[in-house]
Amino acid sequence: MELGHVVVLAGGLSYEREVSLRSGRRVTDALRALDIPVELRDADATLLDSLAEDPPDAVFPVLHGAAGEDGSIRDILELLGVPYVGARPDACRVSWDKPTAKSVVRRAGLRTPKSVALPKEVFHDLGASSVLEQILKSLGLPLFVKPTRGGSALGASAVHDAADLSAAMVGCFAYGDAALVEQYVSGTEVAVSVIERDGVPTALPAVEIVAPGGRYDYTARYDAGDTEFVTPARLTPEATARATEAAVTAHRALGLRDLSRTDLIVSPDGEVHFLEVNVAPGMTETSLFPRAISGADLDLGEVCRSLLTARVR
Repeated sequence: MELGHVVVLAGGLSYEREVSLRSGRRVTDALRALDIPVELRDADATLLDSLAEDPPDAVFPVLHGAAGEDGSIRDILELLGVPYVGARPDACRVSWDKPTAKSVVRRAGLRTPKSVALPKEVFHDLGASSVLEQILKSLGLPLFVKPTRGGSALGASAVHDAADLSAAMVGCFAYGDAALVEQYVSGTEVAVSVIERDGVPTALPAVEIVAPGGRYDYTARYDAGDTEFVTPARLTPEATARATEAAVTAHRALGLRDLSRTDLIVSPDGEVHFLEVNVAPGMTETSLFPRAISGADLDLGEVCRSLLTARVR
């Protein structure tokens, strides 16, 4: 089927707005290179009227952060009856909340670091020092702290010294009202992207992330040249198979659709640990999903066209 009118949805008002706009431009350019009529639209007050007055064949959402990944915008698209690429609202809500996603994939048999998720109010009501003491007593060091919801490593940090835990919590709460504190797992950080072909999830080559100083933060993710990416990841064949299986298992267990990206740590003994999943992977020039596409000798525009076409059949 030919696509006569596609909308790429990017921007929004989350902390990740600028990254989303970069993703949107990348997808738009890739589709235009295939002569597909495509329009890049922001998630603003004009969007609903525009979609209602001139419904597209399909929408490709690349909204990152809240609204884009928590299912709410996709709820609106379903109310309008507009086909779109990606997970449906309920699956987004489960995946967006990291502790919930961890519980789901754990039941599906995946390993994930021991953790605790606590809202800001707990620290206020029970006393921050007492709560931090119990966290250290239960989980030990090192730790990794991040918001329970959100992406792009905003508010995330590793903690190797007990004295730094309080500052890490403050930094985390600047980007969310609840914190996920995990045991830190050392090893090779990889991302495994999944695309569906005829409804069957297929893992793309794992991308290994070698960040400066071991910190894959916002700057390391989006400033070209700061981080080394290796595709395929330098894993043993056995570890590669386990990472691939973990990403497909997470995609299925969470009820995802069309595409996803699962972040993993492969420990030195080859065990794979699930960290989180992304239902709207970044599409920028430094993002992991396009690197995996290239690593599979595929074209980003062709993959996006295939995913769009699958939604309007």
